[in-house]
Amino acid sequence: MPRTITPAPWEELVTTALLGTDRRPTARDGGVAGLLDAAALHTVRRRAGLRPAAPAARPEPAPVDRRPPLPPAARRRLAQLLADRSASAGSVGRRGTAPDLTELIPQWLATANQQGFRAPAALLPALLDAARARTDLRPQALTFAGPRGLWLAGLNPEWKFALRGSSGGSSLPGPTEPEAVTRLWEEGLFAERVALLGAVRAHDPVAALALLATTWTTERAEDRLMFLDSLRTGLSSVDEPFLEQALSDRSRNVRSTAAELLSALPESALAGRMASRALSCVSPDLTGDEASVAVEAPHECDAAMERDGVVAAPPSGRGERSWWLGQLVEATPLATWPARFGGRSAQEIVGLPVADGWAEELHAAWCRATVRQRDPEWARALLGAPSLPPSNGPGTASLAERSKLLGILPSAERAGWVADFIAAHGLSEAFQLLGVCPTPWAGPLGRAVVDALDIARDAGSYPWSFSGVMGLAERCLNPAEADRLEVLTTTPDEPEDASPGANGYWSEAFQRLVSTLRLRAAMDSELTPAV
Repeated sequence: MPRTITPAPWEELVTTALLGTDRRPTARDGGVAGLLDAAALHTVRRRAGLRPAAPAARPEPAPVDRRPPLPPAARRRLAQLLADRSASAGSVGRRGTAPDLTELIPQWLATANQQGFRAPAALLPALLDAARARTDLRPQALTFAGPRGLWLAGLNPEWKFALRGSSGGSSLPGPTEPEAVTRLWEEGLFAERVALLGAVRAHDPVAALALLATTWTTERAEDRLMFLDSLRTGLSSVDEPFLEQALSDRSRNVRSTAAELLSALPESALAGRMASRALSCVSPDLTGDEASVAVEAPHECDAAMERDGVVAAPPSGRGERSWWLGQLVEATPLATWPARFGGRSAQEIVGLPVADGWAEELHAAWCRATVRQRDPEWARALLGAPSLPPSNGPGTASLAERSKLLGILPSAERAGWVADFIAAHGLSEAFQLLGVCPTPWAGPLGRAVVDALDIARDAGSYPWSFSGVMGLAERCLNPAEADRLEVLTTTPDEPEDASPGANGYWSEAFQRLVSTLRLRAAMDSELTPAV
Protein backbone atom coordinates (compact mmCIF):
# COMPACT_ATOMS: atom_id res chain seq x y z
CA MET A 1 0.00 0.00 0.00
CA PRO A 2 1.52 3.34 -1.03
CA ARG A 3 2.57 5.61 1.78
CA THR A 4 0.57 8.82 2.21
CA ILE A 5 2.69 11.99 2.30
CA THR A 6 1.34 14.82 4.34
CA PRO A 7 2.37 18.25 3.02
CA ALA A 8 4.66 20.32 5.24
CA PRO A 9 5.70 23.97 5.00
CA TRP A 10 8.91 24.51 3.03
CA GLU A 11 10.57 26.33 5.97
CA GLU A 12 9.99 23.28 8.16
CA LEU A 13 11.58 20.98 5.59
CA VAL A 14 14.67 23.24 5.34
CA THR A 15 15.06 23.34 9.12
CA THR A 16 14.81 19.55 9.34
CA ALA A 17 17.40 19.11 6.58
CA LEU A 18 19.80 21.42 8.44
CA LEU A 19 19.35 19.86 11.88
CA GLY A 20 18.99 16.23 10.80
CA THR A 21 15.96 13.92 10.91
CA ASP A 22 17.15 12.33 14.14
CA ARG A 23 16.91 15.70 15.91
CA ARG A 24 13.94 17.12 14.03
CA PRO A 25 11.49 14.42 12.84
CA THR A 26 9.28 15.45 9.94
CA ALA A 27 6.98 14.08 7.26
CA ARG A 28 5.14 12.45 10.12
CA ASP A 29 8.20 10.50 11.32
CA GLY A 30 9.08 9.23 7.86
CA GLY A 31 12.80 9.70 8.51
CA VAL A 32 15.16 10.61 5.72
CA ALA A 33 12.96 9.03 3.06
CA GLY A 34 9.97 10.96 4.35
CA LEU A 35 11.95 14.22 4.20
CA LEU A 36 12.97 13.62 0.58
CA ASP A 37 9.44 12.61 -0.41
CA ALA A 38 8.00 15.72 1.23
CA ALA A 39 10.57 17.95 -0.51
CA ALA A 40 9.74 16.34 -3.87
CA LEU A 41 6.02 16.85 -3.30
CA HIS A 42 6.56 20.46 -2.32
CA THR A 43 8.70 21.10 -5.42
CA VAL A 44 6.04 19.68 -7.74
CA ARG A 45 3.36 21.77 -6.06
CA ARG A 46 5.46 24.96 -6.42
CA ARG A 47 6.18 24.33 -10.08
CA ALA A 48 2.58 23.51 -10.85
CA GLY A 49 1.49 26.71 -9.16
CA LEU A 50 3.68 29.06 -11.20
CA ARG A 51 1.78 31.59 -13.25
CA PRO A 52 3.00 32.50 -16.72
CA ALA A 53 5.07 35.71 -16.64
CA ALA A 54 4.72 38.52 -19.13
CA PRO A 55 7.27 38.08 -21.93
CA ALA A 56 10.20 40.47 -22.01
CA ALA A 57 10.29 43.02 -24.79
CA ARG A 58 12.21 41.93 -27.83
CA PRO A 59 15.47 43.80 -28.41
CA GLU A 60 15.58 46.32 -31.20
CA PRO A 61 17.09 44.98 -34.42
CA ALA A 62 20.83 45.39 -34.82
CA PRO A 63 21.79 48.55 -36.70
CA VAL A 64 23.05 48.28 -40.25
CA ASP A 65 26.82 48.45 -40.76
CA ARG A 66 27.46 49.66 -44.31
CA ARG A 67 31.20 49.08 -44.32
CA PRO A 68 32.42 46.45 -46.81
CA PRO A 69 32.78 42.84 -45.57
CA LEU A 70 36.15 41.22 -44.97
CA PRO A 71 37.71 39.25 -47.82
CA PRO A 72 37.26 35.49 -47.19
CA ALA A 73 40.97 34.90 -46.46
CA ALA A 74 41.06 37.75 -43.93
CA ARG A 75 37.90 36.44 -42.26
CA ARG A 76 39.50 33.01 -41.83
CA ARG A 77 42.63 34.66 -40.45
CA LEU A 78 40.63 36.61 -37.86
CA ALA A 79 38.88 33.43 -36.73
CA GLN A 80 42.30 31.77 -36.36
CA LEU A 81 43.71 34.69 -34.35
CA LEU A 82 40.74 34.78 -31.97
CA ALA A 83 40.73 30.99 -31.55
CA ASP A 84 44.46 31.00 -30.74
CA ARG A 85 43.83 33.71 -28.14
CA SER A 86 41.45 31.39 -26.30
CA ALA A 87 43.68 28.34 -26.67
CA SER A 88 46.78 30.10 -25.36
CA ALA A 89 45.09 31.97 -22.51
CA GLY A 90 47.23 31.70 -19.41
CA SER A 91 50.26 30.35 -21.24
CA VAL A 92 53.55 31.90 -20.17
CA GLY A 93 56.95 31.95 -21.82
CA ARG A 94 55.94 30.56 -25.22
CA ARG A 95 58.85 28.85 -26.97
CA GLY A 96 59.28 27.20 -30.35
CA THR A 97 59.40 28.55 -33.88
CA ALA A 98 55.66 29.20 -34.39
CA PRO A 99 54.46 32.82 -34.37
CA ASP A 100 52.56 34.06 -31.33
CA LEU A 101 49.22 34.81 -32.96
CA THR A 102 47.88 36.54 -29.86
CA GLU A 103 50.44 39.32 -30.22
CA LEU A 104 49.43 39.91 -33.84
CA ILE A 105 45.78 40.72 -33.09
CA PRO A 106 46.39 44.48 -32.46
CA GLN A 107 48.24 44.85 -35.76
CA TRP A 108 45.58 42.91 -37.66
CA LEU A 109 42.81 45.10 -36.19
CA ALA A 110 44.69 48.32 -36.98
CA THR A 111 45.12 47.28 -40.62
CA ALA A 112 41.49 46.14 -40.93
CA ASN A 113 40.30 49.49 -39.57
CA GLN A 114 42.59 51.41 -41.93
CA GLN A 115 41.00 49.53 -44.82
CA GLY A 116 37.50 50.28 -43.48
CA PHE A 117 36.20 46.70 -43.23
CA ARG A 118 33.35 45.63 -40.97
CA ALA A 119 33.53 42.77 -38.50
CA PRO A 120 31.78 39.49 -39.39
CA ALA A 121 28.64 39.15 -37.26
CA ALA A 122 29.47 35.56 -36.30
CA LEU A 123 32.85 36.62 -34.84
CA LEU A 124 31.57 39.57 -32.79
CA PRO A 125 31.20 37.52 -29.54
CA ALA A 126 34.79 36.24 -29.75
CA LEU A 127 36.02 39.74 -30.62
CA LEU A 128 34.25 41.29 -27.61
CA ASP A 129 35.59 38.52 -25.36
CA ALA A 130 39.12 39.31 -26.56
CA ALA A 131 38.61 43.03 -25.90
CA ARG A 132 37.22 42.29 -22.42
CA ALA A 133 40.35 40.29 -21.56
CA ARG A 134 42.83 42.82 -22.97
CA THR A 135 42.32 46.52 -22.47
CA ASP A 136 44.99 47.32 -25.07
CA LEU A 137 42.73 45.80 -27.74
CA ARG A 138 39.63 47.76 -26.88
CA PRO A 139 39.94 50.93 -28.98
CA GLN A 140 40.76 49.07 -32.21
CA ALA A 141 38.42 46.15 -31.45
CA LEU A 142 35.43 48.41 -30.76
CA THR A 143 36.10 50.46 -33.88
CA PHE A 144 36.16 47.26 -35.90
CA ALA A 145 33.07 45.86 -34.13
CA GLY A 146 31.18 49.01 -35.12
CA PRO A 147 27.52 49.71 -34.31
CA ARG A 148 26.57 46.03 -34.28
CA GLY A 149 29.26 45.32 -31.69
CA LEU A 150 27.87 48.03 -29.40
CA TRP A 151 24.34 46.73 -29.94
CA LEU A 152 25.46 43.23 -28.97
CA ALA A 153 27.41 44.52 -25.95
CA GLY A 154 24.20 46.05 -24.63
CA LEU A 155 22.67 42.55 -24.36
CA ASN A 156 25.45 40.98 -22.27
CA PRO A 157 26.60 42.44 -18.92
CA GLU A 158 30.08 40.92 -19.44
CA TRP A 159 30.61 43.30 -22.37
CA LYS A 160 29.42 46.46 -20.66
CA PHE A 161 32.95 47.88 -20.93
CA ALA A 162 32.15 48.54 -24.61
CA LEU A 163 29.41 50.98 -23.63
CA ARG A 164 31.65 53.16 -21.43
CA GLY A 165 32.38 56.38 -23.18
CA SER A 166 30.23 55.40 -26.14
CA SER A 167 26.98 56.96 -24.95
CA GLY A 168 25.50 53.52 -24.39
CA GLY A 169 25.99 52.65 -28.01
CA SER A 170 23.84 55.52 -29.25
CA SER A 171 24.99 58.43 -31.38
CA LEU A 172 26.04 61.60 -29.63
CA PRO A 173 24.10 64.74 -30.56
CA GLY A 174 25.88 66.92 -33.10
CA PRO A 175 26.77 70.62 -33.04
CA THR A 176 23.53 71.46 -34.81
CA GLU A 177 21.50 70.00 -31.90
CA PRO A 178 22.20 72.36 -28.98
CA GLU A 179 19.09 71.33 -27.06
CA ALA A 180 20.02 67.65 -27.24
CA VAL A 181 23.58 68.48 -26.17
CA THR A 182 22.33 70.42 -23.15
CA ARG A 183 19.86 67.68 -22.19
CA LEU A 184 22.48 64.91 -22.37
CA TRP A 185 24.98 67.03 -20.44
CA GLU A 186 22.48 67.67 -17.65
CA GLU A 187 20.81 64.24 -17.53
CA GLY A 188 23.27 61.73 -18.99
CA LEU A 189 25.39 59.13 -17.24
CA PHE A 190 28.97 60.07 -16.40
CA ALA A 191 30.45 58.07 -19.31
CA GLU A 192 27.99 59.72 -21.69
CA ARG A 193 28.91 63.17 -20.41
CA VAL A 194 32.65 62.51 -20.74
CA ALA A 195 32.14 61.33 -24.32
CA LEU A 196 29.91 64.30 -25.08
CA LEU A 197 32.38 66.84 -23.69
CA GLY A 198 35.20 65.28 -25.69
CA ALA A 199 33.14 65.35 -28.89
CA VAL A 200 32.10 68.98 -28.42
CA ARG A 201 35.68 69.94 -27.50
CA ALA A 202 37.04 68.39 -30.69
CA HIS A 203 34.54 70.39 -32.78
CA ASP A 204 34.33 73.67 -30.86
CA PRO A 205 36.67 74.15 -27.84
CA VAL A 206 34.95 77.35 -26.76
CA ALA A 207 31.50 75.72 -26.75
CA ALA A 208 32.85 72.80 -24.69
CA LEU A 209 34.30 75.19 -22.13
CA ALA A 210 30.98 77.03 -21.89
CA LEU A 211 29.15 73.71 -21.44
CA LEU A 212 31.49 72.65 -18.65
CA ALA A 213 31.11 75.99 -16.89
CA THR A 214 27.33 75.55 -16.59
CA THR A 215 27.64 72.72 -14.05
CA TRP A 216 31.23 73.06 -12.81
CA THR A 217 30.42 74.14 -9.25
CA THR A 218 28.01 71.25 -8.68
CA GLU A 219 30.25 68.45 -10.00
CA ARG A 220 32.03 65.95 -7.75
CA ALA A 221 35.79 66.45 -7.34
CA GLU A 222 36.70 63.27 -9.23
CA ASP A 223 34.34 64.27 -12.06
CA ARG A 224 35.78 67.78 -12.20
CA LEU A 225 39.23 66.25 -12.62
CA MET A 226 38.12 64.10 -15.56
CA PHE A 227 36.29 66.96 -17.23
CA LEU A 228 39.25 69.31 -16.75
CA ASP A 229 41.54 66.78 -18.38
CA SER A 230 39.46 67.01 -21.56
CA LEU A 231 40.63 70.60 -22.01
CA ARG A 232 44.02 69.30 -23.19
CA THR A 233 42.39 68.98 -26.61
CA GLY A 234 42.43 72.38 -28.27
CA LEU A 235 44.03 74.09 -25.26
CA SER A 236 44.40 77.82 -25.90
CA SER A 237 44.48 81.21 -24.19
CA VAL A 238 40.67 81.22 -24.25
CA ASP A 239 40.78 78.59 -21.49
CA GLU A 240 43.01 80.67 -19.21
CA PRO A 241 40.32 82.49 -17.16
CA PHE A 242 38.53 79.23 -16.41
CA LEU A 243 41.78 77.49 -15.45
CA GLU A 244 42.85 80.42 -13.25
CA GLN A 245 39.61 80.00 -11.29
CA ALA A 246 40.31 76.26 -11.01
CA LEU A 247 43.57 77.09 -9.19
CA SER A 248 41.36 77.83 -6.16
CA ASP A 249 39.43 74.56 -6.40
CA ARG A 250 38.77 72.54 -3.25
CA SER A 251 40.51 69.48 -4.74
CA ARG A 252 44.31 69.42 -4.81
CA ASN A 253 44.29 67.17 -7.89
CA VAL A 254 42.08 69.63 -9.76
CA ARG A 255 44.37 72.53 -8.77
CA SER A 256 47.43 70.59 -9.88
CA THR A 257 45.92 69.74 -13.27
CA ALA A 258 44.80 73.33 -13.82
CA ALA A 259 48.34 74.55 -13.06
CA GLU A 260 49.84 72.00 -15.44
CA LEU A 261 47.53 73.12 -18.26
CA LEU A 262 48.27 76.79 -17.62
CA SER A 263 52.01 76.17 -17.65
CA ALA A 264 51.60 74.66 -21.13
CA LEU A 265 50.36 78.10 -22.29
CA PRO A 266 53.57 80.15 -22.53
CA GLU A 267 51.69 83.45 -22.51
CA SER A 268 49.55 82.65 -19.46
CA ALA A 269 49.82 84.67 -16.26
CA LEU A 270 50.76 81.51 -14.34
CA ALA A 271 53.61 80.78 -16.75
CA GLY A 272 54.86 84.31 -16.21
CA ARG A 273 54.69 83.96 -12.42
CA MET A 274 56.56 80.66 -12.51
CA ALA A 275 59.18 82.11 -14.88
CA SER A 276 59.76 85.04 -12.52
CA ARG A 277 60.35 82.64 -9.63
CA ALA A 278 62.61 80.37 -11.67
CA LEU A 279 64.71 83.28 -12.95
CA SER A 280 65.40 84.30 -9.35
CA CYS A 281 66.80 80.79 -8.78
CA VAL A 282 68.73 80.06 -11.99
CA SER A 283 71.11 82.59 -13.54
CA PRO A 284 74.31 82.79 -15.61
CA ASP A 285 77.59 83.15 -13.72
CA LEU A 286 80.13 85.13 -15.79
CA THR A 287 82.71 85.71 -13.06
CA GLY A 288 85.02 82.86 -14.05
CA ASP A 289 87.00 82.09 -17.19
CA GLU A 290 83.97 80.50 -18.77
CA ALA A 291 80.26 81.00 -18.29
CA SER A 292 78.39 78.60 -15.99
CA VAL A 293 74.98 78.25 -14.37
CA ALA A 294 74.44 79.41 -10.82
CA VAL A 295 71.55 77.93 -8.84
CA GLU A 296 69.99 79.21 -5.63
CA ALA A 297 67.01 76.97 -4.82
CA PRO A 298 63.94 78.42 -3.03
CA HIS A 299 64.12 78.61 0.73
CA GLU A 300 60.37 78.35 1.26
CA CYS A 301 57.14 77.42 -0.50
CA ASP A 302 54.66 80.18 0.19
CA ALA A 303 50.89 80.19 -0.29
CA ALA A 304 51.12 81.85 -3.70
CA MET A 305 53.45 79.08 -4.96
CA GLU A 306 51.08 76.42 -3.66
CA ARG A 307 48.14 78.09 -5.41
CA ASP A 308 50.10 77.97 -8.65
CA GLY A 309 50.50 74.22 -8.35
CA VAL A 310 53.75 73.81 -6.42
CA VAL A 311 53.42 70.84 -4.07
CA ALA A 312 55.02 71.79 -0.77
CA ALA A 313 55.75 68.37 0.73
CA PRO A 314 58.47 66.44 -1.15
CA PRO A 315 58.45 62.68 -1.62
CA SER A 316 60.33 60.56 0.88
CA GLY A 317 64.08 60.94 0.50
CA ARG A 318 63.86 64.15 -1.52
CA GLY A 319 65.07 67.51 -0.26
CA GLU A 320 62.55 70.32 -0.03
CA ARG A 321 64.57 72.96 -1.89
CA SER A 322 65.46 70.72 -4.84
CA TRP A 323 61.83 69.57 -4.99
CA TRP A 324 60.56 73.16 -5.18
CA LEU A 325 63.22 74.18 -7.70
CA GLY A 326 62.32 71.32 -10.04
CA GLN A 327 58.65 72.30 -10.05
CA LEU A 328 59.41 75.95 -10.79
CA VAL A 329 61.73 75.17 -13.71
CA GLU A 330 59.35 72.54 -15.08
CA ALA A 331 56.51 75.06 -15.27
CA THR A 332 58.61 77.87 -16.81
CA PRO A 333 58.30 78.51 -20.57
CA LEU A 334 61.47 77.31 -22.27
CA ALA A 335 61.59 80.50 -24.32
CA THR A 336 62.56 82.26 -21.06
CA TRP A 337 66.05 80.78 -20.93
CA PRO A 338 67.77 82.03 -24.13
CA ALA A 339 67.11 85.64 -23.10
CA ARG A 340 68.36 84.86 -19.59
CA PHE A 341 71.61 83.41 -20.95
CA GLY A 342 72.55 86.12 -23.41
CA GLY A 343 70.87 84.74 -26.51
CA ARG A 344 72.45 81.29 -26.28
CA SER A 345 70.66 78.40 -27.99
CA ALA A 346 69.10 75.51 -26.09
CA GLN A 347 72.10 73.31 -26.94
CA GLU A 348 74.54 75.92 -25.65
CA ILE A 349 72.59 76.45 -22.43
CA VAL A 350 72.35 72.73 -21.70
CA GLY A 351 76.10 72.42 -22.34
CA LEU A 352 77.04 74.99 -19.67
CA PRO A 353 78.51 73.61 -16.43
CA VAL A 354 76.17 73.90 -13.45
CA ALA A 355 77.60 74.92 -10.09
CA ASP A 356 77.29 73.17 -6.74
CA GLY A 357 75.99 69.81 -8.01
CA TRP A 358 72.66 71.13 -9.29
CA ALA A 359 73.13 69.87 -12.88
CA GLU A 360 71.11 66.65 -12.52
CA GLU A 361 68.15 68.39 -10.88
CA LEU A 362 68.15 71.31 -13.33
CA HIS A 363 68.48 69.15 -16.45
CA ALA A 364 65.77 66.75 -15.27
CA ALA A 365 63.41 69.72 -14.76
CA TRP A 366 64.25 71.03 -18.24
CA CYS A 367 63.44 67.56 -19.60
CA ARG A 368 60.01 67.60 -17.97
CA ALA A 369 59.37 71.12 -19.26
CA THR A 370 60.37 70.02 -22.76
CA VAL A 371 57.97 67.08 -22.70
CA ARG A 372 55.15 69.26 -21.38
CA GLN A 373 55.75 72.03 -23.94
CA ARG A 374 56.60 69.67 -26.83
CA ASP A 375 59.70 71.66 -27.87
CA PRO A 376 61.83 69.81 -30.49
CA GLU A 377 64.84 72.15 -30.16
CA TRP A 378 65.17 71.52 -26.46
CA ALA A 379 64.53 67.80 -26.97
CA ARG A 380 67.50 67.60 -29.34
CA ALA A 381 69.67 69.57 -26.94
CA LEU A 382 68.83 67.38 -23.94
CA LEU A 383 69.18 64.12 -25.88
CA GLY A 384 72.60 65.06 -27.22
CA ALA A 385 74.46 62.90 -29.71
CA PRO A 386 73.26 59.27 -29.79
CA SER A 387 76.89 58.10 -29.61
CA LEU A 388 77.19 59.48 -26.06
CA PRO A 389 76.41 56.99 -23.26
CA PRO A 390 73.24 57.98 -21.35
CA SER A 391 75.27 58.59 -18.18
CA ASN A 392 77.43 61.15 -20.00
CA GLY A 393 74.68 62.83 -22.00
CA PRO A 394 73.68 66.48 -21.53
CA GLY A 395 70.19 65.72 -20.20
CA THR A 396 68.82 62.99 -18.00
CA ALA A 397 70.33 59.50 -17.83
CA SER A 398 66.84 58.00 -17.41
CA LEU A 399 65.91 55.98 -20.49
CA ALA A 400 62.23 56.56 -19.71
CA GLU A 401 62.76 60.33 -19.83
CA ARG A 402 64.85 60.02 -22.99
CA SER A 403 62.01 58.05 -24.59
CA LYS A 404 59.64 60.92 -23.83
CA LEU A 405 62.07 63.39 -25.37
CA LEU A 406 62.35 61.24 -28.48
CA GLY A 407 58.58 61.21 -28.80
CA ILE A 408 58.68 64.96 -29.51
CA LEU A 409 60.90 64.59 -32.60
CA PRO A 410 59.55 63.90 -36.11
CA SER A 411 59.19 60.18 -36.88
CA ALA A 412 62.12 59.88 -39.28
CA GLU A 413 64.48 61.80 -37.02
CA ARG A 414 63.40 59.71 -34.03
CA ALA A 415 64.09 56.43 -35.85
CA GLY A 416 67.46 57.69 -37.10
CA TRP A 417 68.55 58.75 -33.60
CA VAL A 418 67.66 55.36 -32.13
CA ALA A 419 69.40 53.55 -35.01
CA ASP A 420 72.61 55.47 -34.28
CA PHE A 421 72.20 54.78 -30.54
CA ILE A 422 71.92 51.04 -31.19
CA ALA A 423 74.93 51.09 -33.51
CA ALA A 424 76.96 52.75 -30.75
CA HIS A 425 75.69 50.93 -27.66
CA GLY A 426 73.90 47.77 -28.80
CA LEU A 427 70.46 46.69 -27.71
CA SER A 428 70.90 46.28 -23.97
CA GLU A 429 69.69 49.84 -23.23
CA ALA A 430 67.52 50.38 -26.30
CA PHE A 431 64.31 48.54 -25.40
CA GLN A 432 62.40 51.60 -24.11
CA LEU A 433 63.74 53.75 -26.94
CA LEU A 434 62.51 51.28 -29.56
CA GLY A 435 59.04 51.46 -28.08
CA VAL A 436 58.56 55.07 -29.26
CA CYS A 437 59.85 54.50 -32.81
CA PRO A 438 57.42 54.51 -35.75
CA THR A 439 56.51 51.11 -37.14
CA PRO A 440 57.30 49.18 -39.15
CA TRP A 441 61.01 49.56 -38.45
CA ALA A 442 62.49 50.14 -41.87
CA GLY A 443 65.68 51.55 -43.35
CA PRO A 444 68.52 52.32 -40.91
CA LEU A 445 66.56 51.38 -37.78
CA GLY A 446 65.54 47.94 -39.05
CA ARG A 447 69.10 47.24 -40.20
CA ALA A 448 70.54 48.45 -36.88
CA VAL A 449 68.27 46.11 -34.88
CA VAL A 450 69.05 43.08 -37.06
CA ASP A 451 72.79 43.80 -37.03
CA ALA A 452 72.82 44.22 -33.23
CA LEU A 453 70.97 40.91 -32.78
CA ASP A 454 73.46 39.23 -35.11
CA ILE A 455 76.40 40.66 -33.13
CA ALA A 456 74.88 39.49 -29.83
CA ARG A 457 74.35 36.02 -31.31
CA ASP A 458 77.92 35.76 -32.64
CA ALA A 459 79.30 36.91 -29.29
CA GLY A 460 77.51 34.06 -27.51
CA SER A 461 75.60 36.55 -25.35
CA TYR A 462 73.06 35.31 -22.85
CA PRO A 463 70.05 35.03 -25.21
CA TRP A 464 67.19 35.42 -22.77
CA SER A 465 68.23 38.99 -22.00
CA PHE A 466 67.20 39.87 -25.57
CA SER A 467 63.79 38.20 -25.48
CA GLY A 468 62.00 41.54 -25.03
CA VAL A 469 63.68 43.04 -28.08
CA MET A 470 62.93 39.86 -30.05
CA GLY A 471 59.25 40.16 -29.14
CA LEU A 472 59.22 43.78 -30.27
CA ALA A 473 61.02 42.86 -33.50
CA GLU A 474 58.37 40.24 -34.30
CA ARG A 475 55.69 42.92 -34.16
CA CYS A 476 57.60 45.96 -35.44
CA LEU A 477 60.24 44.96 -38.00
CA ASN A 478 59.40 45.52 -41.63
CA PRO A 479 58.26 42.12 -43.01
CA ALA A 480 60.64 42.70 -45.93
CA GLU A 481 63.52 41.93 -43.51
CA ALA A 482 62.52 38.24 -43.42
CA ASP A 483 64.76 37.22 -46.32
CA ARG A 484 67.79 38.97 -44.82
CA LEU A 485 67.20 37.16 -41.52
CA GLU A 486 66.96 33.69 -43.08
CA VAL A 487 70.72 33.13 -42.80
CA LEU A 488 70.53 33.61 -39.01
CA THR A 489 68.14 30.69 -38.46
CA THR A 490 70.90 28.07 -38.59
CA THR A 491 72.59 26.73 -35.44
CA PRO A 492 76.37 27.27 -35.61
CA ASP A 493 78.90 25.82 -33.20
CA GLU A 494 78.94 27.52 -29.82
CA PRO A 495 82.01 29.46 -28.68
CA GLU A 496 83.63 28.09 -25.55
CA ASP A 497 82.65 31.12 -23.47
CA ALA A 498 79.02 31.16 -24.71
CA SER A 499 76.05 30.50 -22.45
CA PRO A 500 75.10 26.79 -22.60
CA GLY A 501 72.48 26.22 -25.29
CA ALA A 502 72.64 29.83 -26.41
CA ASN A 503 73.03 29.14 -30.13
CA GLY A 504 70.09 26.75 -30.12
CA TYR A 505 67.95 29.40 -28.50
CA TRP A 506 69.13 32.06 -30.96
CA SER A 507 68.35 29.78 -33.90
CA GLU A 508 64.88 29.07 -32.56
CA ALA A 509 64.24 32.76 -31.88
CA PHE A 510 65.33 33.78 -35.38
CA GLN A 511 63.16 31.07 -36.95
CA ARG A 512 60.18 32.39 -34.99
CA LEU A 513 61.05 35.95 -36.04
CA VAL A 514 61.26 35.00 -39.73
CA SER A 515 58.02 33.01 -39.66
CA THR A 516 56.24 35.87 -37.86
CA LEU A 517 57.41 38.45 -40.39
CA ARG A 518 56.21 36.27 -43.25
CA LEU A 519 52.87 35.74 -41.54
CA ARG A 520 52.51 39.51 -41.10
CA ALA A 521 53.19 39.96 -44.81
CA ALA A 522 50.47 37.41 -45.58
CA MET A 523 48.03 39.17 -43.23
CA ASP A 524 48.64 42.52 -44.93
CA SER A 525 48.11 40.89 -48.31
CA GLU A 526 44.81 39.35 -47.20
CA LEU A 527 43.55 42.73 -46.01
CA THR A 528 44.56 44.59 -49.16
CA PRO A 529 41.57 45.01 -51.47
CA ALA A 530 42.05 43.61 -54.94
CA VAL A 531 42.61 46.28 -57.58
